[in-house]
Amino acid sequence: MQDMVAPNMNDCVDCPIRHRAVCARCDADELELLEDIKYYRSFTAGQTIMWSGDRMDFVASVVSGVAALTQTMEDGRTQMVGLLLPSDFVGRPGRETATYTVTATSDLVMCCFRRKPFEQMINSTPHIAHRLLEMTLDELDAAREWMLVLGRKTAREKIASLLAIIARRDAVLAKNTDINSLAFDLPLTREAMSDYLGLTLETVSRQISALKKDGVIVLEGKRRINVPDMDRLMDEAGDDSDGGFLS
Repeated sequence: MQDMVAPNMNDCVDCPIRHRAVCARCDADELELLEDIKYYRSFTAGQTIMWSGDRMDFVASVVSGVAALTQTMEDGRTQMVGLLLPSDFVGRPGRETATYTVTATSDLVMCCFRRKPFEQMINSTPHIAHRLLEMTLDELDAAREWMLVLGRKTAREKIASLLAIIARRDAVLAKNTDINSLAFDLPLTREAMSDYLGLTLETVSRQISALKKDGVIVLEGKRRINVPDMDRLMDEAGDDSDGGFLS
């Protein structure tokens, strides 16, 4: 399936991820330079954006939707190793091939930049270089925290941790100042959650049902989740209410 040009996208100044993406520190002149090398791509849920080892002619920021990073072993086993949420950066400047397979887990829109001109901008535009470094260090912190989630937390804590990450990121992008009570659309199927968390599908469903029964979350339809008390969800995740990589 071929990707499609995303319709009716706004200019950089009106972008919903403007203040969290790689361009967050850019001034007006720098945004104009980015405008010259950017283009939008949209993908449907389940569509592969790139395969591991593919040549990378672009880098990108996720504007909306969620994508999964996966790695396949020689014997064919596949492991989801990360999620890309809105404002996250895709690709690595200076590297010509993709390290991971990237798949849209929901309908997805990306703001793409031609790789070579973007690499030149990194060298000439400190605002982009500094923000990219900041995002890389944040990603490293998140990866270390996620090692704790996978290695030490119970199944219930894993589910609560993932829901808390998505809820708080959604609140930041929506500029929701009331972080005590949040509602969001879950961008992952339960199968994808089980793969990412290293749990069985049955365990994921059972733990979500338990969190619902205990009033930690409220399910509205198949994907809409309401969190009446964010502090309680954070307690279930085994984290404090202002903890680190969830912000």
